[in-house]
Amino acid sequence: MQYGICNLSIVPLRNEPTDTSELVSQVLYGDIFKILEQRKSWSKIRLDFDKYEGWIDNKQLLEITEEQYQQLHKETLKLSIDLVEFIEDNNQQLHPILLGSSLNGLSILNHKHDGSVVAGKKAKENLIKTAFLYLNSPYLWGGKTPFGIDCSGFTQMVYKLNGYKLLRDASQQATQGDPLSFIEESEPGDLAFFDNNEGIITHVGIIMSDNYIIHAHGKVRIDRLDHSGIYNVDSKKHTHKLRVIKKVI
Repeated sequence: MQYGICNLSIVPLRNEPTDTSELVSQVLYGDIFKILEQRKSWSKIRLDFDKYEGWIDNKQLLEITEEQYQQLHKETLKLSIDLVEFIEDNNQQLHPILLGSSLNGLSILNHKHDGSVVAGKKAKENLIKTAFLYLNSPYLWGGKTPFGIDCSGFTQMVYKLNGYKLLRDASQQATQGDPLSFIEESEPGDLAFFDNNEGIITHVGIIMSDNYIIHAHGKVRIDRLDHSGIYNVDSKKHTHKLRVIKKVI
């Protein structure tokens, strides 16, 4: 088995080994992964954090040893809490990193960082404060950053920055936590899941107080939540059908 670390700000994780393939997720600076298969130009990887799999370009891959991987795997994540920050390499060149980037591998990469860092579990009340850091971020299928993010990438990153682990896709996240019977039982920070006409869960958002929800739909936005689903405050109509509410924390 071979191992790698992301030494760039964002690397696209694709469904197939080609630049034109669907973006299924993103690998952020400092993320570590196992290399499952290597080809001439592409490698199939499995991310350590959520076990998500996909293909990345070999030009955007830096291999590390198994010992280094295991060391980073055991550590509590230290994450950048700044919207945009920079790390400095041995040549005093600056490289941008984004909110939620892992800083555990700085010594392995020989990089320096002087920005703000967050680590460990935070109080549940902090989730909404973190969610607001992504407010108005544009929607991007497969995205995980303030410059493009999808619904489950948004919930995953908000929880991650507070020390909690969510899986990558909305349907996967819906398997976590305990279901609630009514919206009235929920607390700010709980997750609401929504399904399509086939009953497949396709959307997720974070419940706020007073029957509001923050979620990624066109952009990260705040809408109303009722027993039917999400009521869009701009279009004045329901956009998502409520399936279940989960308490993960």
